[in-house]
Amino acid sequence: MENDARAHPRFEVDAAVDVGPPGTGDAAPAAGSQIQNLSLGGICIQTSRRAEVGARVDVLLRLGPDAAEALALRGQVVWVNREPPEDVGIRWIELDDETRDRLAAYLERFRTRAI
Repeated sequence: MENDARAHPRFEVDAAVDVGPPGTGDAAPAAGSQIQNLSLGGICIQTSRRAEVGARVDVLLRLGPDAAEALALRGQVVWVNREPPEDVGIRWIELDDETRDRLAAYLERFRTRAI
């Protein structure tokens, strides 16, 4: 039997996501982007936007039903699937304690949706 244990559980969440090049402030909605899952370790986004493995990106999570709360994160693309469903895996980097705590508190709302 294969063990799929992960350091951080993944959750299905209700949030919007904007992605852009690091340090530019250009994180913008990627047309058709959808969060597949989110964790303290990273995010999987379904998107047709092209990304390269190793690229650093700024990710803006717009949280909650009205997207009133935002959480800015820095990540690195760790895998890309160019075939449908065209998704991208991003690992969080430079995650400070305050941001980690805010993300953990947000994820706690979805504890019953762990995948």
